[in-house]
Amino acid sequence: MFLNEEQIMLRQSVREFAIREIDPLADELDKKEEFSYELTRKMGDLGLFGMLVPREYGGSDMGFLSLVVAVEELARVDSSQAATLAAHETLGAYPLVKHGTKEQKKKYLPSLCNGKGLWAFGLTEPEAGSDSRNTKTIAELKNNKWIVNGSKIFITNASTDITKGITLQTVVKENGKNNFTCFIVEPGINNYTVTPMKNKLCWRASNTSELFFDDCEVQEENMLGKIGDGSRIMLGTLEVGKLTIAAMGLGLSQGAYEMALEYAKNRKQFGQPIANFQAISFKLADMAVKIELARNTLYKACILADKKQPFSYEATISKLYCSEIAREIADEAVQIFGGYGLMRDYKIERFYRDQRLLQIGEGTSEIQRLIISRKILQ
Repeated sequence: MFLNEEQIMLRQSVREFAIREIDPLADELDKKEEFSYELTRKMGDLGLFGMLVPREYGGSDMGFLSLVVAVEELARVDSSQAATLAAHETLGAYPLVKHGTKEQKKKYLPSLCNGKGLWAFGLTEPEAGSDSRNTKTIAELKNNKWIVNGSKIFITNASTDITKGITLQTVVKENGKNNFTCFIVEPGINNYTVTPMKNKLCWRASNTSELFFDDCEVQEENMLGKIGDGSRIMLGTLEVGKLTIAAMGLGLSQGAYEMALEYAKNRKQFGQPIANFQAISFKLADMAVKIELARNTLYKACILADKKQPFSYEATISKLYCSEIAREIADEAVQIFGGYGLMRDYKIERFYRDQRLLQIGEGTSEIQRLIISRKILQ
């Protein structure tokens, strides 16, 4: 009842694409920790990039619910490919759409709508995660250029060969005050280096990087918004990021549930399928209930966002709930698989690992509960 005809067709086309193109490669890419340029390009050919970008800049402007459906279907098969799309759309392109000047939009957005260019958001630092106001990366204006010093960590899409730039959160000091300010930083400029991060537990086929700025020069016109707008830009970006993290939790839950259901129907113990045993059938029933509630909660938040109504509270609830049930469902699915669920020969092992980041990214579960508690205690 939530989806229109176009969105139903989108779901079907992305599901078929994920099964046909991604599923055969997902385990090997995970094993090698290899980012796939081919799959990214194919996702672009399918029209999955630029879904939040206006048509005048090359996007499809399909909205939040359509984007969430696409991310959900990708995560049903592979979280790494879902993460590439989710981070690019909500953390990458969206701040440019929302806060960029007309010139900045014309310069950057068209190349981000076809799967041939990615964008990243540089927020997290070694000492600034949930406490974003502890940002240490500093920008100082000297000779009509901004000189940036500092570092970022755990940044998705920042060091691929097709990364076109990042939105960087910095501190601009003025009259003893820290003014959080964002800049557009392109690859290849002097004294800006990126290092891919390896040996990850999860999302091993997505690109994750450390960024380093050592007297890095950024042009004045590359400021995004105004001095002091950084916190507003960051918080607004994370609000839409919560929607796609929730979508990843929902899609992963759906995939894990379907694998567990199929396995339980075919695995026999004591002369019958284990799905016949109440202990297993109740696990599956609980999974189905949680997925239904998660989807309803998330889609409601997306509909509010698409109608340009306040959706922050609903996004926070859906991010918390979808990421938490992903953990619960993946865990129960492994339990149903038994010892086989611990082997890399079975996809459920990858799903069990991939869910773990969902309770951390775009605000930890603890921070989401803090936000909700403050809202209900106002």
